[in-house]
Amino acid sequence: MEGLIRWEYGIHLVHLVLRGVLCQTGSGPIYPTHSAASLLSEMAIVVGTVSSMRLSYRQRLTVRAAEIETNKVKPQAPDKAPAGNGSSINQLLGIKGAAQETNKWKIRLQLTKPVTWAPLIWGVVCGAAASGNFHWNLEDVSKSIVCMIMSAPCLTGYTQTINDWYDREIDAINEPYRPIPSGAISESEVITQIWVLLLGGLGLAGLLDVWAGHNFPVVFYLALGGSLLSYIYSAPPLKLKQNGWIGNFALGASYISLPWWAGQALFGTLTPDIIVLTLLYSIAGLGIAIVNDFKSIEGDRVLGLQSLPVAFGVDTAKWICVGAIDITQISVAGYLLGSGKSYYALALLALVIPQVVFQFQYFLKDPIKYDVKYQASAQPFLVLGLLVTALATSH
Repeated sequence: MEGLIRWEYGIHLVHLVLRGVLCQTGSGPIYPTHSAASLLSEMAIVVGTVSSMRLSYRQRLTVRAAEIETNKVKPQAPDKAPAGNGSSINQLLGIKGAAQETNKWKIRLQLTKPVTWAPLIWGVVCGAAASGNFHWNLEDVSKSIVCMIMSAPCLTGYTQTINDWYDREIDAINEPYRPIPSGAISESEVITQIWVLLLGGLGLAGLLDVWAGHNFPVVFYLALGGSLLSYIYSAPPLKLKQNGWIGNFALGASYISLPWWAGQALFGTLTPDIIVLTLLYSIAGLGIAIVNDFKSIEGDRVLGLQSLPVAFGVDTAKWICVGAIDITQISVAGYLLGSGKSYYALALLALVIPQVVFQFQYFLKDPIKYDVKYQASAQPFLVLGLLVTALATSH
């Protein structure tokens, strides 16, 4: 293209030179009206035009080359975790560092995040213990197991799957190798799983009400309310998780209060004082939920989600987190002490001490790096404290 420009305007320039020669010698009557000055002016215009066109063409070539090069090296979110770093155990538990899997049933299990089932199972145990009416016989054990299946694999699995579905844009930034953003499972398969788990959980809840002989289906309505809470937590337009305070408290209540209520209603009577006490304990659940927000700071910030680490910064949010966990348990211990249950209160305070130690050892040093290690170390003491509280309220 540049050679063609040179050729065409070169001919034009030679033509002008010949016109000037003919004009000066008088041997050519072809251009009698053109002076030397006008010819020189026209030649200057031609030369300028050639230079301008060459520069423009080179600029276009440079821009085009840059576009091609950009397209070649444009970074894309990886659809797989780094080779060799994935763990098959992490994959089955649904936590970070999971190996890539092609087996659809393992992927479905990963979406339900079995690692999150334990608090729900424990909540049912606490509720049954708090009822004061649980007996170690085949029927009561069978009821409690069905209640655990309803609470954990079914409704918690539903909650985690629907949360991953509505978080697929955030996960594409934070964890692009997860099943949904990586395309390891199709949209229709995810939607089917959500409905199967939801309907299965509600069906088991209705069965438990019939089994317990309830005149009012309290377990079913608890399951239905919890499912609705899970939906509005993750889905627009409400999407409670957009607000760090409301969203995390809702999550804490789902993990502590709801399974406790279900277990207690199944074997006894759900009383107002237990409702208030467990909702107070849900503030500790808020703190636990904040722990999980630190790993998603980048994606939350990009998508405008006001999680507490985004709203307050990492340093302030980590202190809010440990404050919610510790102050709540100390307050419950004070309540038990005031109720004349001093031994239970002292036991609960003793369980708070190792949690504080692990907070300073891991979480407060680096809440992003040590979030999993902190939870694995400290949370067993918190859930034991729940059982201590449940046993205290049963007497």
